[in-house]
Amino acid sequence: MLWENLTWKVAVAPSRVSDFFRMWGGVLVIAVYDSLNRRMTELVPQRPGHVSIYTCGVTPYDHTHLGHARPAVVWDVIRRHLMRRGYIVSYVQNFTDIDDKLIQRSRETGRSIESLAEEYIAEYHALTLELSVEPPDFAPRVSGNLDAIVDYIRRLIESEYAYSADGSVYFRVSRDPEYGRLSGRNLNDMREGFRIDPDPFKERAEDFALWKKSQVDEPGWESPWGKGRPGWHIECSAMARRYLGARFDLHGGGMDLLFPHHENERAQSRALLGGEPVSIWVHSGLITQGGVKMSKSLKNGVNVGALLERYSPHVVRTYLLSVHYRSPLDYDDARISEWGQGLARIERLWEEVRLAPPTQDLPEEEWAQELALFEERFLSTLDEDFNTARAFAVVFDMVAATYRGIESGRGEAARAWARRNLLVADSILGFLAPVKPATTDGYLADTLVERRNQARQEGNFQWADMLRDVLIQSGYEVLDGPHGTRLFRREDTHAKPTPKKQ
Repeated sequence: MLWENLTWKVAVAPSRVSDFFRMWGGVLVIAVYDSLNRRMTELVPQRPGHVSIYTCGVTPYDHTHLGHARPAVVWDVIRRHLMRRGYIVSYVQNFTDIDDKLIQRSRETGRSIESLAEEYIAEYHALTLELSVEPPDFAPRVSGNLDAIVDYIRRLIESEYAYSADGSVYFRVSRDPEYGRLSGRNLNDMREGFRIDPDPFKERAEDFALWKKSQVDEPGWESPWGKGRPGWHIECSAMARRYLGARFDLHGGGMDLLFPHHENERAQSRALLGGEPVSIWVHSGLITQGGVKMSKSLKNGVNVGALLERYSPHVVRTYLLSVHYRSPLDYDDARISEWGQGLARIERLWEEVRLAPPTQDLPEEEWAQELALFEERFLSTLDEDFNTARAFAVVFDMVAATYRGIESGRGEAARAWARRNLLVADSILGFLAPVKPATTDGYLADTLVERRNQARQEGNFQWADMLRDVLIQSGYEVLDGPHGTRLFRREDTHAKPTPKKQ
């Protein structure tokens, strides 16, 4: 009898399933693929109940493209899922606003490095917010952390892992016996592939720069070794240590960062700390177009701003989640249009159920059990390496079960459970178009609402219905209540028409 009661509670209260297993000696396990050990690894935070994350952000010297948007959306989902599972999350994503590419772009445009960085950082923030990406807890810039970077380099010199030479500082790669393990490369093989280095002050060709001496025509910052700028790799090690501590849980970035960036970052961090700086290295697949990596240097990136002129933000966001984050995603106009059509099926169900009242009814039919157990099935799917493609499959299965319930004549219960389940899934995946109060949406809309309220009070319901239809056709959602009409602007769920060229 006790077991039957417990089973019933699990069935009708799926949000408490994980708590139930904890109470009875079970453990919630979130498994993540670790690039270093090349296997699925249980996430065991350095601090119980608190997950710390550092991801490499963008170098802001050009417009934001889809290759930047994908990791931003992926890590937004990872962060949301961990929080849903009860963790406190500290999330850091940097901006590399001191870099050779910025210096080159500054020369080409005649603009300062600072103004270029400000423009493209602002654009990145605006576009990722449009994609419903929550801002990180900290977004440090290299320019604001030079003291931490210089201190990090100084400590590496003191421990003889690094050496200064003619105003530059280099890391001794030969001191790290594990160099190459993260990227799967052999140091001896890499040495054979090194070109003749023009810098005669290096001890070995494979040694990489921690601090670069500024040439006469280059900008620079003061340091104990002279005027210069930090190397790319030391920046992330210093900022991660400053904001998350010596060791943290998850380090993210694209597959293209495995070598040399993360390999060098791991080497210098191990040298300073005497051990691994990161519990799990997480790498997302690249965005390609026609099988070729999308990048600013190749000039084949799909501009996110331009894409959002053609497709709604939640379609673009979820298209980036339509495959597993470790898999490559080859961009294609036909595929994103097809994805938007599939997403519209979820949107149509949401329109039908979003105002459904809660219910205590749980029919015994199979479809009802599928709806009742949806949340734990959905969350458990994401527990397995944040598999958003499978999670969407679970959502689509739930949508089908809902319609079976409606067709069976138990529509009230089916709609109530579907409403709850869609809200759970949307809180992580972000697939529903936002509904925004239209409080400042223009004089005309406010006037129509005022006239409609007046018509309803006077009993002129035919005129009120005509005004409602005008508002709906104009893209508004009209909700009538005891205190009058409320107006909302709903984002379109389908592809937007391509703007005509001027």
